[in-house]
Amino acid sequence: MRKLFRKNMPLQEEQLDTLKPEDLKPKLEKPAFNAKILIFGIPVFMVQLVVVYFVTANILMKRFESNAQVKNANVSSDSGQINSTNNDSAVDYGKYIYSIDDIIVNPADTDGKRLLLTSVGLDVAKPEMETDIKTREPMVKDAIISTLSSKSIDQLDDTAYRDTMKTEIIKDLKRLMPTVSINNVYFSKYIIQ
Repeated sequence: MRKLFRKNMPLQEEQLDTLKPEDLKPKLEKPAFNAKILIFGIPVFMVQLVVVYFVTANILMKRFESNAQVKNANVSSDSGQINSTNNDSAVDYGKYIYSIDDIIVNPADTDGKRLLLTSVGLDVAKPEMETDIKTREPMVKDAIISTLSSKSIDQLDDTAYRDTMKTEIIKDLKRLMPTVSINNVYFSKYIIQ
Protein backbone atom coordinates (compact mmCIF):
# COMPACT_ATOMS: atom_id res chain seq x y z
CA MET A 1 0.00 0.00 0.00
CA ARG A 2 2.80 2.36 0.87
CA LYS A 3 4.45 1.70 -2.46
CA LEU A 4 1.26 2.49 -4.32
CA PHE A 5 0.74 5.65 -2.33
CA ARG A 6 4.28 6.77 -2.98
CA LYS A 7 3.95 6.06 -6.68
CA ASN A 8 1.05 8.46 -7.09
CA MET A 9 2.60 11.19 -4.95
CA PRO A 10 4.22 14.19 -6.65
CA LEU A 11 7.97 13.95 -6.94
CA GLN A 12 10.37 16.04 -4.92
CA GLU A 13 12.95 18.21 -6.69
CA GLU A 14 15.80 15.92 -5.67
CA GLN A 15 14.07 12.98 -7.23
CA LEU A 16 13.60 14.70 -10.60
CA ASP A 17 17.29 14.44 -11.43
CA THR A 18 17.36 10.70 -10.87
CA LEU A 19 14.41 9.92 -13.14
CA LYS A 20 14.85 8.08 -16.39
CA PRO A 21 12.73 8.87 -19.48
CA GLU A 22 10.96 5.50 -19.15
CA ASP A 23 9.71 6.50 -15.69
CA LEU A 24 7.98 9.62 -17.09
CA LYS A 25 5.87 7.75 -19.64
CA PRO A 26 2.46 6.80 -18.36
CA LYS A 27 2.00 3.10 -18.12
CA LEU A 28 -1.19 1.99 -19.76
CA GLU A 29 -2.79 -1.24 -18.84
CA LYS A 30 -4.00 -3.36 -21.73
CA PRO A 31 -7.75 -3.77 -21.69
CA ALA A 32 -8.86 -7.27 -20.94
CA PHE A 33 -10.58 -9.27 -23.67
CA ASN A 34 -14.29 -8.63 -23.56
CA ALA A 35 -16.23 -11.85 -23.97
CA LYS A 36 -19.49 -9.93 -24.32
CA ILE A 37 -18.44 -8.94 -27.84
CA LEU A 38 -18.20 -12.58 -28.83
CA ILE A 39 -21.35 -13.63 -27.07
CA PHE A 40 -23.64 -10.79 -28.17
CA GLY A 41 -21.95 -8.71 -30.87
CA ILE A 42 -21.24 -11.32 -33.51
CA PRO A 43 -24.69 -12.97 -33.41
CA VAL A 44 -26.37 -9.54 -33.59
CA PHE A 45 -24.20 -8.65 -36.57
CA MET A 46 -25.10 -11.91 -38.33
CA VAL A 47 -28.83 -11.34 -37.72
CA GLN A 48 -28.51 -7.85 -39.22
CA LEU A 49 -26.83 -9.28 -42.32
CA VAL A 50 -29.60 -11.82 -42.81
CA VAL A 51 -32.31 -9.16 -42.37
CA VAL A 52 -30.65 -6.83 -44.88
CA TYR A 53 -30.33 -9.68 -47.38
CA PHE A 54 -34.00 -10.66 -47.13
CA VAL A 55 -35.20 -7.06 -47.29
CA THR A 56 -33.11 -6.43 -50.38
CA ALA A 57 -33.94 -9.71 -52.10
CA ASN A 58 -37.65 -9.86 -51.35
CA ILE A 59 -38.95 -6.31 -51.00
CA LEU A 60 -36.68 -4.00 -52.98
CA MET A 61 -36.07 -6.35 -55.92
CA LYS A 62 -39.82 -7.02 -56.30
CA ARG A 63 -40.49 -3.28 -56.37
CA PHE A 64 -37.73 -2.78 -58.94
CA GLU A 65 -39.06 -5.59 -61.15
CA SER A 66 -42.66 -4.36 -60.92
CA ASN A 67 -41.58 -0.81 -61.81
CA ALA A 68 -39.65 -2.15 -64.80
CA GLN A 69 -42.67 -4.17 -65.96
CA VAL A 70 -44.97 -1.13 -65.67
CA LYS A 71 -42.44 0.99 -67.57
CA ASN A 72 -42.14 -1.61 -70.34
CA ALA A 73 -45.93 -1.90 -70.58
CA ASN A 74 -46.24 1.89 -70.92
CA VAL A 75 -43.58 1.99 -73.63
CA SER A 76 -45.17 -0.78 -75.67
CA SER A 77 -48.70 0.64 -75.32
CA ASP A 78 -47.59 4.14 -76.35
CA SER A 79 -45.31 3.04 -79.15
CA GLY A 80 -47.91 2.70 -81.87
CA GLN A 81 -46.09 -0.34 -83.18
CA ILE A 82 -49.26 -2.08 -84.34
CA ASN A 83 -52.25 -0.65 -86.18
CA SER A 84 -55.47 -0.60 -84.21
CA THR A 85 -57.12 -2.78 -86.88
CA ASN A 86 -54.57 -5.57 -86.38
CA ASN A 87 -54.19 -7.72 -83.30
CA ASP A 88 -50.96 -9.41 -82.17
CA SER A 89 -51.73 -12.75 -83.79
CA ALA A 90 -52.37 -11.17 -87.21
CA VAL A 91 -49.05 -9.29 -87.33
CA ASP A 92 -46.13 -11.22 -88.78
CA TYR A 93 -43.06 -9.63 -87.19
CA GLY A 94 -39.80 -9.69 -89.11
CA LYS A 95 -41.23 -10.90 -92.41
CA TYR A 96 -40.74 -7.65 -94.35
CA ILE A 97 -37.82 -5.56 -93.13
CA TYR A 98 -36.54 -2.57 -95.05
CA SER A 99 -32.93 -1.84 -94.15
CA ILE A 100 -31.26 1.57 -94.17
CA ASP A 101 -27.51 1.09 -93.77
CA ASP A 102 -24.77 3.30 -92.35
CA ILE A 103 -26.48 6.39 -91.03
CA ILE A 104 -23.91 8.71 -89.44
CA VAL A 105 -25.17 11.23 -86.85
CA ASN A 106 -23.55 13.92 -84.70
CA PRO A 107 -25.27 13.69 -81.29
CA ALA A 108 -26.52 16.82 -79.53
CA ASP A 109 -24.04 18.92 -77.52
CA THR A 110 -20.91 17.25 -78.92
CA ASP A 111 -19.76 20.01 -81.32
CA GLY A 112 -19.14 17.38 -83.99
CA LYS A 113 -16.51 15.59 -81.88
CA ARG A 114 -18.58 12.44 -81.36
CA LEU A 115 -20.37 10.24 -83.90
CA LEU A 116 -23.07 7.60 -83.98
CA LEU A 117 -22.91 5.08 -86.81
CA THR A 118 -26.06 3.02 -87.09
CA SER A 119 -28.01 0.81 -89.46
CA VAL A 120 -31.77 0.71 -89.05
CA GLY A 121 -34.25 -1.96 -90.08
CA LEU A 122 -37.93 -1.02 -90.43
CA ASP A 123 -40.31 -3.94 -89.91
CA VAL A 124 -43.41 -3.35 -92.09
CA ALA A 125 -46.62 -5.32 -92.40
CA LYS A 126 -46.76 -5.78 -96.21
CA PRO A 127 -44.24 -5.91 -99.06
CA GLU A 128 -45.94 -2.96 -100.77
CA MET A 129 -44.98 -0.82 -97.80
CA GLU A 130 -41.32 -1.58 -98.44
CA THR A 131 -41.63 0.01 -101.88
CA ASP A 132 -43.35 3.05 -100.33
CA ILE A 133 -40.43 3.48 -97.94
CA LYS A 134 -37.93 2.99 -100.76
CA THR A 135 -39.52 5.77 -102.83
CA ARG A 136 -39.46 8.08 -99.80
CA GLU A 137 -36.07 6.99 -98.43
CA PRO A 138 -34.63 10.53 -98.19
CA MET A 139 -37.59 11.57 -96.00
CA VAL A 140 -37.23 8.43 -93.89
CA LYS A 141 -33.47 8.99 -93.41
CA ASP A 142 -34.08 12.63 -92.50
CA ALA A 143 -36.65 11.66 -89.84
CA ILE A 144 -34.29 9.08 -88.36
CA ILE A 145 -31.32 11.46 -88.40
CA SER A 146 -33.40 14.24 -86.81
CA THR A 147 -34.54 11.94 -84.00
CA LEU A 148 -31.07 10.53 -83.28
CA SER A 149 -29.19 13.84 -83.56
CA SER A 150 -31.50 15.45 -81.01
CA LYS A 151 -30.28 13.01 -78.35
CA SER A 152 -27.26 13.48 -76.08
CA ILE A 153 -24.43 10.96 -75.77
CA ASP A 154 -25.80 9.81 -72.40
CA GLN A 155 -29.18 9.08 -73.96
CA LEU A 156 -27.69 7.31 -76.97
CA ASP A 157 -25.41 5.25 -74.72
CA ASP A 158 -28.29 4.13 -72.45
CA THR A 159 -29.57 0.77 -73.70
CA ALA A 160 -32.91 1.19 -71.94
CA TYR A 161 -33.47 4.50 -73.76
CA ARG A 162 -33.20 2.83 -77.18
CA ASP A 163 -36.79 1.61 -76.91
CA THR A 164 -37.87 5.21 -76.44
CA MET A 165 -35.91 6.24 -79.53
CA LYS A 166 -37.52 3.43 -81.52
CA THR A 167 -40.93 4.68 -80.44
CA GLU A 168 -40.09 8.22 -81.48
CA ILE A 169 -38.87 7.02 -84.89
CA ILE A 170 -42.08 5.03 -85.41
CA LYS A 171 -44.24 8.07 -84.51
CA ASP A 172 -42.25 10.37 -86.82
CA LEU A 173 -42.50 7.93 -89.72
CA LYS A 174 -46.20 7.35 -89.11
CA ARG A 175 -46.72 11.11 -89.30
CA LEU A 176 -44.79 11.29 -92.59
CA MET A 177 -46.31 8.16 -94.13
CA PRO A 178 -49.73 7.40 -92.64
CA THR A 179 -50.38 4.53 -95.07
CA VAL A 180 -47.26 2.63 -93.98
CA SER A 181 -47.64 0.46 -90.89
CA ILE A 182 -44.33 0.01 -89.08
CA ASN A 183 -44.36 -2.86 -86.60
CA ASN A 184 -40.94 -2.24 -85.09
CA VAL A 185 -37.57 -0.59 -85.57
CA TYR A 186 -34.35 -2.58 -85.27
CA PHE A 187 -30.80 -1.28 -84.86
CA SER A 188 -28.58 -3.79 -86.66
CA LYS A 189 -25.48 -1.63 -86.18
CA TYR A 190 -25.00 0.85 -83.34
CA ILE A 191 -21.51 2.30 -82.80
CA ILE A 192 -20.72 5.43 -80.78
CA GLN A 193 -17.30 7.06 -81.19
